[in-house]
Amino acid sequence: MAFYYGIILIAVGLGVFYRIPAVMQQVAAIEFFSTKLFIVKFCFYMLGIFLVVAGGIRVYKNLNIQR
Repeated sequence: MAFYYGIILIAVGLGVFYRIPAVMQQVAAIEFFSTKLFIVKFCFYMLGIFLVVAGGIRVYKNLNIQR
């Protein structure tokens, strides 16, 4: 079960990377965030990295146990 959860985490993390450019255009339209785009973009990319790494760790640990 943890193996599939890891695959889902990786897929969601990659989905975050895929959606960032489209979402940033919408975020830039909000006046409050227009001056803070770097921080918002940084947070989105860190979220994606954390998801991919966490999924990779789960997949690796599960594959390592099965050997």
